[in-house]
Amino acid sequence: MNYLIGAFKPPCNIAITFSDGKTRKQASIKKDNGKTAMVPVFQSLENIVGEVAIEPIQGKKVEHTGVKIELLGQIELYFDRGNFYDFTSLVRELDVPGEIYEKKTYPFEFSSVEMPYESYNGTNVRLRYILKVTISRNYVSNIVEYRDFCVRNYSPQPTINNSIKMEVGIEDCLHIEFEYNKSKYHLKDVIIGKIYFLLVRIKIKNMELEIRRRESTGSGPNTYVETETLAKFELMDGAPVRGESIPIRLFLSPYELTPTYRNINNKFSVKYYLNLVLVDEEDRRYFKQQEITIYRLQETS
Repeated sequence: MNYLIGAFKPPCNIAITFSDGKTRKQASIKKDNGKTAMVPVFQSLENIVGEVAIEPIQGKKVEHTGVKIELLGQIELYFDRGNFYDFTSLVRELDVPGEIYEKKTYPFEFSSVEMPYESYNGTNVRLRYILKVTISRNYVSNIVEYRDFCVRNYSPQPTINNSIKMEVGIEDCLHIEFEYNKSKYHLKDVIIGKIYFLLVRIKIKNMELEIRRRESTGSGPNTYVETETLAKFELMDGAPVRGESIPIRLFLSPYELTPTYRNINNKFSVKYYLNLVLVDEEDRRYFKQQEITIYRLQETS
């Protein structure tokens, strides 16, 4: 029985390493088996350089019809699990057909790689970047090894960043005005604002501000929308009076946010909303939602 198990094991070990993998910033990603792993972080137009080591298991040789490495950017929709849409695909041939008797290393380089989208692991969709090494063989299955890496792209501060001012109310019962200092925030930003009570004729019990993420995947009849509340921040506990002003100061850094993604490769979007919720003494909820844009600002070292 042990012999049979051994017969299906690949005759070699493959290791894919990045030349600057130890000094490069790392990020955690979720693997297929549900475990998290630390992988190096790149940004678009960087060079991806490293080497592939193939080491035959003692006493074995590897006959092959060629060795290649691919750099793939892929989107997987979970309702179509197992089908990957490649939006980036580059290939480098590493070896011509032959035999490998002992450990062999192959350097590789992908120069100025366009990686327009960020790595993302959401509720219904995943966008990933991988290096894939394939040892092609006749008559038996190919030997394949994967290595994940992460992509994060940075944006400059927006030149125009208008504040958000809105009025909301119920006729003759409630009239409030709220203001947020801007409409675009970076991932470590602070939301600063104020809420003014112009008319209060219902008894408000409490008020909170929520950050919501809305992920939409697919298109047409196959559109799936998933809304998730990432943060709840209590602004007020007790009844406000007319003319009262409530300050808002909400730090974004404790929450696991991503930038706003709009129509990524016609497959998915991720948007963020501030949701202002008021609850009266009869537990009726009144809310007003406003979209904000989130971007990744270059971190200063």
